Amino acid sequence: MKDTEQLENEISKLNNADDVKEFINNNQENFHEFTLETYLKYLLETKHLTKLQVIEKSELEQIYVYHIFAGRKKHPSREKVISLALGMSLDLDETQRLLYYAGAERLYARNPWDSIIMFALENHLSVNDTNELLSNLSEPATLGS
Repeated sequence: MKDTEQLENEISKLNNADDVKEFINNNQENFHEFTLETYLKYLLETKHLTKLQVIEKSELEQIYVYHIFAGRKKHPSREKVISLALGMSLDLDETQRLLYYAGAERLYARNPWDSIIMFALENHLSVNDTNELLSNLSEPATLGS
C-alpha cells in the first residue's frame, strides 16, 4: 500500500483528465477508507499487538479502550487517541491517520504541546515518559487515564 506522500507525488505529475482516470484505476487498493474501529484492527494486525498490550502501554482504562476498539466510542478525546498511539508505538504518519479517523485534530508542529508529542512518537516514548516530559516543559501532562 502506498502512503499519502507517494500518492500526492503521483498526483502532482498528472497532466490531464485521462491521467487522473488512470491514476484512480491504478490505485484502487490505496483508497481504502477506514473507520476508527477498522484502522485500529489493521494496526493491531500489522504491529502484531493484542488489545491487552495496547491497554497496558496506553495507560487507559480497559473498558474505555475496548469501547473504542469495538466502535462504541466513535470520537474519543484527542489525548486518549494519542495515548493509544504511544501505546502502539505508532510513527507520526500512523498517528496522524489515527487522529483523522477519530475525528480529532492533527498534530501541528507550531503548537508546543503537539511538538512534544511528535518528539515522543518519533522516539517511541511511553505514555508515562511523555507525561513527564510534558510536565518538565510546563505543558499539561494529560495522557493516559
